[in-house]
Amino acid sequence: MAEISIIAAQRRERAGKGPARAARRAGRVPGVIYGSKKDPSMVTLDPRELDRELQTGAFLATIYDVQIDRDKERVLPRDVQFDPVTDRPIHVDFLRVSATSSVTVQVPVNFLNEEESPGLRRGGLLNVVRHEIEMNCLADAIPSSIDIDLAGLDIGDSVHISMISLPDGVAPTITDRDFTIATIAAPTVVQEAAEAEEGAELEEGAEPEEGAEEGAAEDTTTGKGAEE
Repeated sequence: MAEISIIAAQRRERAGKGPARAARRAGRVPGVIYGSKKDPSMVTLDPRELDRELQTGAFLATIYDVQIDRDKERVLPRDVQFDPVTDRPIHVDFLRVSATSSVTVQVPVNFLNEEESPGLRRGGLLNVVRHEIEMNCLADAIPSSIDIDLAGLDIGDSVHISMISLPDGVAPTITDRDFTIATIAAPTVVQEAAEAEEGAELEEGAEPEEGAEEGAAEDTTTGKGAEE
């Protein structure tokens, strides 16, 4: 069963841009709770509490009990809108859910045992193709993360979804191919940087081309004659 977190909210009586702007001026983040064939509930959230939840990296894959006065609404966050200038949250959408609700969520990927990967120990790079994987599951069965063990992986090895043991009732939305999640890549970036640095040193130490100094002297003389 997914862990149920609690987030406090205050009821907002009216919908619309005007009340939403008023909530922001009051230092709150407006939001809406919808779904389950009920009327939407307008709420506002404490921005500090919301920021703390957003920083977990799994906000959109976490079930919450939104506490509104004495009432609770069990929800799944579906969207967060951010200010394009300040990057602060300015609106949140929540979907009402129950234990039997089927949902689609982005589950974060968590990599384990990097120190036990021969490829990484030899200077290889972990190339993450998917930081999150879209999954179908019941609301009460959302995994907090997909854990991937890197032990034993060498340079050139790849991790595909078929290699991951998923909890019962959890399945990726992509079913037509065995997609790649990550690879252990050769340290080509380091090699290219070293080659570029070596090339720069060779250019600095190169001798001037034959006739370059003579050409410079001729240019100086010509310039002086022109001034006279």
